[in-house]
Amino acid sequence: MEEPLTEDMLAELLSAPDPRAFMKKATAGQRSLSDYLNELLEAKGLKRAAVVRAAGINETFGYQVFTGTRKASRDNLLKIALAMGCTLREANRLLKAGGVNELYCKNRRDAIIIFSLSQGASLQQAEEDLYRFGEATLS
Repeated sequence: MEEPLTEDMLAELLSAPDPRAFMKKATAGQRSLSDYLNELLEAKGLKRAAVVRAAGINETFGYQVFTGTRKASRDNLLKIALAMGCTLREANRLLKAGGVNELYCKNRRDAIIIFSLSQGASLQQAEEDLYRFGEATLS
């Protein structure tokens, strides 16, 4: 599950004889949301049903997101990331795999979520912080 650093990949790209040679070798960023969610489940020893419950999303919808048959909103992906205890890097990779914007610290709401992720906060704690600061909650 370890992804190469962007700087390392850039160095490989710049030293490649042509872009095709790099693309054949480079696989970062090519995994689906479903693949990444399942990698996280395995790495963290979590069960899908428990994560879906902890994220407070509909069981059928959650199953569809995890199997790749349904697209999730940014807020639902953030709820899943918090329910899984993701790091900031993992959460941003999850958001990217889901085709939505990564967290941006210059955005007040995102900054609160970033802080929550960095502190290992639960979804409930993150929701309380968002509410306390007058920002839209995830639910």
